Amino acid sequence: MIIQSIIGGGLIGTAVSILLLLNGKVLGVSGIVGELFNNSLKKNYWRLFFLLGLFISPLIYNIFYPVSLGEITSNNLVSALGGLLVGFGSRLGSGCTSGHGVCGVARLSLRSLIATMTFILFGFITVYLMQKVLI
Repeated sequence: MIIQSIIGGGLIGTAVSILLLLNGKVLGVSGIVGELFNNSLKKNYWRLFFLLGLFISPLIYNIFYPVSLGEITSNNLVSALGGLLVGFGSRLGSGCTSGHGVCGVARLSLRSLIATMTFILFGFITVYLMQKVLI
């Protein structure tokens, strides 16, 4: 599992670098999704391929390395609410965890470092509240 993690991290770093070098864009999934709906497909073909890759890659990986994902125990309403809150937070923070955490921190951006620490802090708080207080 460690080897796959190292390879995956290297591939993410390579993909981020290629996107920045070829398109001048910082990889941020929420921005890619948001702009996909704001512009014509002619300008956004690469965004569509990027998102398709996000969905297809795990399926291909699972063919070669089947992994049990475990049982999802939260209800659909909680999952949908969590997704909406993440989307809201991404817009409020002017970027998502991938944009700030992967690209911004690598560029030594103070704003991205603070945003990433905030994501992690509130992730810890949310997990604690969900596991120890609310459930």
